[in-house]
Amino acid sequence: MAAGENPPPPAGQTPHGLRSGLHGLTTRGRSFLAAGITASLCAYVFGQDALLRVGVLLAALPLAAALVLLRTRYRVAGGRRLTPHRTPAGHEARVHLRLDNVSRVPTGVLLLEDKVPYMLGPRPRFVLDRVEPHGYREVSYRVRSDLRGRYPLGPLQLRLADPFGMCELTRSFNASDTLTVVPQVQQLPPVRLPGERAGHGDTNARALALAGDDDVIPREYRHGDDLRRVHWKSTARYGELMVRREEQPLQAHAAVLLDTREIAHRGSGPGSSFEWAVTCAASVGIHLIERGYRTRLVTDTGRCVPSSGSSSPTTAVEASGLLLDELAVVEHSDGGGLARAEEVLRSGEGLLVAIVGSLDEEQLERLCSLRRRAAGAVVFLLDTATWAGLRHLLPDTADSTFEEQQKLLGRAGWTVVPVKAGASLPELWRTADRTEQSGPYRDEVGA
Repeated sequence: MAAGENPPPPAGQTPHGLRSGLHGLTTRGRSFLAAGITASLCAYVFGQDALLRVGVLLAALPLAAALVLLRTRYRVAGGRRLTPHRTPAGHEARVHLRLDNVSRVPTGVLLLEDKVPYMLGPRPRFVLDRVEPHGYREVSYRVRSDLRGRYPLGPLQLRLADPFGMCELTRSFNASDTLTVVPQVQQLPPVRLPGERAGHGDTNARALALAGDDDVIPREYRHGDDLRRVHWKSTARYGELMVRREEQPLQAHAAVLLDTREIAHRGSGPGSSFEWAVTCAASVGIHLIERGYRTRLVTDTGRCVPSSGSSSPTTAVEASGLLLDELAVVEHSDGGGLARAEEVLRSGEGLLVAIVGSLDEEQLERLCSLRRRAAGAVVFLLDTATWAGLRHLLPDTADSTFEEQQKLLGRAGWTVVPVKAGASLPELWRTADRTEQSGPYRDEVGA
């Protein structure tokens, strides 16, 4: 909740205060002042004393209203509360405003106005007739944006007005808030991902839940394992060398590679291939985090969230928030390749999910080399020509090139998911199931 107290108004007798009061005159106040001056000049020219009195009265009314407002010593505090601070694109958030009168005198007519970007809707304004001493008023309004990003809210502005509407003075609070509009996250079905073994993801959680604290969970021997950790009973039972794995990392790792190159995408606005890729990265990332993967987001620029030097989020909620906050502000890059992403992913990942746009031969080769460093790999290959509506205008060679890229990535070990404009992400995610080719889809949760 952001809160603040308005600065004390200037003393009304100073030249600076009088000048600010004249600037605060409304259209009605300026009209009265102009009419009064004009009537006074006419009374002087024609020698009409009655008209002079009328002119002085007309001119004195707005000046008196400005002086009264300048001498007003209201002390008010304002606060703002967002519900929620992070909202998906296309969804509404509610902003709650509270105004407290901390002085010993009641306020007059107040106009409360909050500054919001035009993408969130019109600027909200509220009229408060009177706030009693040590009283408060609460109002609220809704904001909504179809475009992801971070939007500043505030500062809160308070306008003081006299009862006749002759003058208005504006006071601004210092505090402000930020509303984060994140990509929409689609619920993905549970699938058995390529390269997923026992001990990874949900399977690992179930195994640990069934095992006691003193139980030993053996696994097959791998090159480089310490021979002191060989479990001889399991070795005799299974007929092959087995080792204890109770000291092995219990959390699987995954990386989501997002291609942000401007030259790799088509379309504009929320319906572009880039925005579809961002939504896909958010949905897949959240899905993997919920399944127990330690997930990081990598872009073609080499940016990694969370970075290797920072402390990893301790909970799934923190990891999800960090991922969505990054995707809320991700933009097109002017790069032309995936070399920087390849450097970040050089150490390898347990599972790699890539969302890429148009590829040339060099980038296709780099993507194939990334597959060799991951235990499992899924690539969403976007047919960006369908987002621009150009597929029917392109020659047949364009279709053959896209199909050839799918074959090359498949031979390199990727599970290729071709994406056309308007495709359903949950349905595409089902095709990444490693058991899809061998039989009908089975819900892992209900198994």
